[in-house]
Amino acid sequence: MSAAANPAAPHPDVRVLGGPTTVFEYGGLRFLTDPTFDAPGDYQRPGRPLLTKTAPSAAQPAELGTIDVVLLSHDEHADNLDDSGRALLAGVPLTLTTPDGSRRLGEGTRGLADWESVGLDRPGGGTVTVTGVPAIHGPGARADVEPVTGQVVGFVLTGDGLPTVYVSGDNASLDAVREIAGRFGPVDTAVLFAGAPRFPVLFGGAPIVLDSAMAAEAAAILGARRVVAAHCDSWAHFTESRDDLTAAFAAAGLADRLQPAG
Repeated sequence: MSAAANPAAPHPDVRVLGGPTTVFEYGGLRFLTDPTFDAPGDYQRPGRPLLTKTAPSAAQPAELGTIDVVLLSHDEHADNLDDSGRALLAGVPLTLTTPDGSRRLGEGTRGLADWESVGLDRPGGGTVTVTGVPAIHGPGARADVEPVTGQVVGFVLTGDGLPTVYVSGDNASLDAVREIAGRFGPVDTAVLFAGAPRFPVLFGGAPIVLDSAMAAEAAAILGARRVVAAHCDSWAHFTESRDDLTAAFAAAGLADRLQPAG
C-alpha cells in the first residue's frame, strides 16, 4: 500500500489555529483537526493532570465556514477536544477518530484502527481516502503507554491527483513514523504535532508527543516535502516552542521544509 509523493500536486493550505487545531481543504472537502476553541484558563478532567491554556484560538468555529470532516486524534484530553470542540462535532457530518473514541462520542463518528481506510466522496466526483495510522501518546511500547494516556490515531490522506498528507496526531513514536513512511512515504505534506508536552507524573517527565529534534527526524524519515508544525503553542505543558522547532529543523538541514508560522 505504498504511495509516492506527487510533486506536481499543490500542497493544501493548512492554517494552524492554535494547539493541535488546524483547518485545510483537500480534494474539495474541508478538514479540521483536534478542535480546541475554549478560552485560556485552567482545565481539569477526572483522573487527568491539570491543563492550562495560555492563548486563544486564532479563529472561532463560526468563522471557519463549513467543515466536512473532523480528524480527531483522540477525545479524552481537553487540549485535543474541549467543550467548544465537542459542540462543533454535532454540526459536522463525520468525525474520524480512535475506535474507543468513536464508542464514547457516538453518532456521527467512525473509529479507524491502524491501516483501516474510509473513502469520502469528493464534490464533482472521485474519492478521498483517509487511512488511520499508528500513534503512541508517550515513550515506549503501545501496550505500556495506552493504559496511561489512552488510544490515539494519526491519519494519511490520499486521492488520485492529490498530494499525500500525513497528520500525526499526538504521537511520540519514531518507530510508528517509520511504519507509516514504509507504506506511504515519501509524503508531500506532514502536519506534525510537536511541542514536547511533559508532566512530571507521567513517564518520568519524558515527552508524550514529539519534541523538536524528533519532529525534524520524523520529517526526514517521511521524506516530507513540506512540514506544517502544530501543537507547539497555547498550552503551558508544551515545553518547546515554534522557535525551538525552527532551530531543530535548521540544525537538521531541513529549514526549507518547514512552513513559516502564520
